[in-house]
Amino acid sequence: MLLLLAGGTVYDPRHGVRGAVRDLWIRDGRIVAAPSDPTERPDRTIDLTGYVVMPGGIDLHCHIAGPKVNTARKMRPEEKRDPASRVLRTERLRSGSLGSVPSTFATAYKYLAMGYTTAFDAAVPPLAARHAHEEFDDTPAIDKGFFALVGNNHFAMRAIRDGDRARLDAFLGWLLNAAKAYAPKLVNPGGVELWKQRFDGNATGLDDLVDGFDVTPRDIVREIAASANRIGLPHPVHIHTNRLGLPGNWRTTLDTMRTLDGLRAHLTHIQFHSYDGGDEDESTFGSKVAPLAAWVNAHPELTVDVGQVLFGETTSMTGDGPLGHYLSRLYGTKWFSGDVEMEAGCGIAPIRYRDTSLVHALQWAIGLEWYLLVDDPWQIAMSTDHPNGGSFMAYPEIVRLLMDRAYRDETIARLPPQVRERSVLADLKREYSLEEICIITRAAPARMLGLDRKGHLGGGADADITVYLPDGNRRRMFEMPRWVFKEGRILIEDGEIRDVIDGATLHVDVPYDRSIEAPVEQWFDEAYSVRFRNYPVADDELHRATPVKAGAGPIPIAGRSDVTPATSPNGERRRSAEESEG
Repeated sequence: MLLLLAGGTVYDPRHGVRGAVRDLWIRDGRIVAAPSDPTERPDRTIDLTGYVVMPGGIDLHCHIAGPKVNTARKMRPEEKRDPASRVLRTERLRSGSLGSVPSTFATAYKYLAMGYTTAFDAAVPPLAARHAHEEFDDTPAIDKGFFALVGNNHFAMRAIRDGDRARLDAFLGWLLNAAKAYAPKLVNPGGVELWKQRFDGNATGLDDLVDGFDVTPRDIVREIAASANRIGLPHPVHIHTNRLGLPGNWRTTLDTMRTLDGLRAHLTHIQFHSYDGGDEDESTFGSKVAPLAAWVNAHPELTVDVGQVLFGETTSMTGDGPLGHYLSRLYGTKWFSGDVEMEAGCGIAPIRYRDTSLVHALQWAIGLEWYLLVDDPWQIAMSTDHPNGGSFMAYPEIVRLLMDRAYRDETIARLPPQVRERSVLADLKREYSLEEICIITRAAPARMLGLDRKGHLGGGADADITVYLPDGNRRRMFEMPRWVFKEGRILIEDGEIRDVIDGATLHVDVPYDRSIEAPVEQWFDEAYSVRFRNYPVADDELHRATPVKAGAGPIPIAGRSDVTPATSPNGERRRSAEESEG
């Protein structure tokens, strides 16, 4: 079938299209060039005159599958009792539930209804990969993948201790292939292992020694990032730094950035790592975004997503076990902690962000500062760290806050007055354009992930397309698209789900030295409670498996280079991180 989407106002930042009226042609699920034969006619034409057309949205950091998410669903029965939480079964839809941790079907439907067609779970232990893939099989319509936890993996830490980079490279390749994962994830590297060894254990900085392994968090960050770069992963390494959520943690974050020393890397939910203040001292809590954003601005090889906090009820879930316990003590809530043998841990606790709380209000402001202080939108992606900072369903609210300064200022005025004193948000005049929103929600995440067929509307791209009716209220505009196309099929029309298809599972395909399998199998026999042969996920266990080859390199941007501009969008000379520290 040949489909023509005619006359829409197209945003395709990868190809330098900034709100131009264009036709889009679709055949067999891909965007194609207009037919060269003038007699060839489309099977169907949809007139998009007056509508805004963008690629399908991409959430590169959320928590939607795996044992941690499933446990969180069971921990919040009070949310499921609310009649408003129910998604009823229809001829097209399966039943589900919402709340802060929606069920699998509800997750897919809500992403799709907002115009998002791809999402990546950010933290799955490789031992639980099969569980995550089973839940992906139950999450229709959107494409999905996950990042595998490796920052506290015993085999990896021993290879780092021994200085055996060839062994580390081979193991990392084997592990990602075995789990059918997309990228390596570091969560509180070394700190989770210390927590598992003793109840009060954690890493206080990058140079703490991990008992029994003779490595430090700095060693883990540097060596796994270097390994991921050497083997050419499309998304090299996804880093949740040490000391998340603690006052004064900005120093650890900046130290982590310096440790990367020119390596391509992604720092995730950066809002939670940008706090001023003394250790665990909320009286001096404030923002330190400026020096961190200055470092990112000067280092185009680094990218971040925000982890924006929104006010309301949610659930904290993290691969950072000690953080889960800290939050449960801080807020007096129920708490779950789980350890995964040889690999990882997790912590889960309910949380409510209140606009009357100075700390919560500052967290909200710090997230927005990141969007407004990073010069190049290609280096930043929208996220709430769903559900940690808030639901992914709040993305339209973030869009309005970024595009409408007056609305942002109205919100600031309702917050505790100390927010103005301890952050610079109120002084920032920048407003995002539609092009920049398209970048941080689509084009940049695709580039960060190395997904060459997503995040753009050029020839060969997946025909994942979202069509919006322009509206001065940007939240209203982005929360209910007029059409959503997945692989060229209309799944959303007039804000209603008209059809549901199966989404693909994206995973990395990386060559590795097969000789690593013998020592890994020996390690399994000595240490694991599962057999080596039962650990890898087979190809035929995945639903619509879509491998992405390693080694392709960064995706090019038409008409641009990766050179960081000398001035910020606010017209001021960008200061270095060292200047900003002062």
